[in-house]
Amino acid sequence: MSSTSLQARARAVAREGERPASMMAAEVASLPILGLPVLDLSWSEGLDFLDMRLTEAASFGHIAFLNANNANIMVRDSAYRDVLERSIVLADGIGVDIAARLLHGARFSANLNGTDLVPALLTYIETPLRVGLIGATSSVLEDAARNFRRHAPWHSFVEISDGYFDRAEPGVIVERISAAKLDLLLVAMGTPLQEKWVDRHLGPSHARVVMSVGALLDFVSGHVPRAPNRFRRLRLEWLYRLWLEPSRLWRRYVVGIPVFLFHIWRHRAKGRAQATSR
Repeated sequence: MSSTSLQARARAVAREGERPASMMAAEVASLPILGLPVLDLSWSEGLDFLDMRLTEAASFGHIAFLNANNANIMVRDSAYRDVLERSIVLADGIGVDIAARLLHGARFSANLNGTDLVPALLTYIETPLRVGLIGATSSVLEDAARNFRRHAPWHSFVEISDGYFDRAEPGVIVERISAAKLDLLLVAMGTPLQEKWVDRHLGPSHARVVMSVGALLDFVSGHVPRAPNRFRRLRLEWLYRLWLEPSRLWRRYVVGIPVFLFHIWRHRAKGRAQATSR
């Protein structure tokens, strides 16, 4: 994607709605998906919430995202679920919207996927931030940082490391993060590795907010194209990605979507059975 189109889209998103009063996670409504609380925020509420966390709040926050694929991983990986329960979780994609409608009768207020949210957030926040980047290959990391600097030049972007550092020796990377004195850290190492790594190694001394952002740097760098607007308007970006990378993504979507819907059906049936037995 070009830096011009990235910036235009983010500014358009950031202008939606009026800025509401600041709020903490405990004060925000949520819609549980498979028992995991997921914040229910509009775009303007989401941007304001993260702005407050980055510029006003003193506490540490780990932002993670729940989509259908991540939910499937959560069902079979209890350690990953535990990490998500300690994190601030946002809704990502049409799958969790379908789940919310089936479980609660209403979908989420907005699709706060990281690929759209992060650029919009960087545009929305006028206070200069120090933003660290971890993940992807070195060339993707470099190109993503360059496009971010063009997109929001009032922020400082620090390339901490690509995603291929020695997992057995995290101390070097953690020291770099500490030395960078970051406000925001974007970690793009894939789910569930990125969430577990953040949860295990990072805290308030490393950044105000850490976001686990998956493939964000691939898209921002331009190495992987975003779906055309018509696909995104129809909530079919997953189909475009499957067409681009069928060998890598067929299991996630062709198998994963029915599996996710089965988990939702089973969770709803279990809830109804428990309610009937009371």
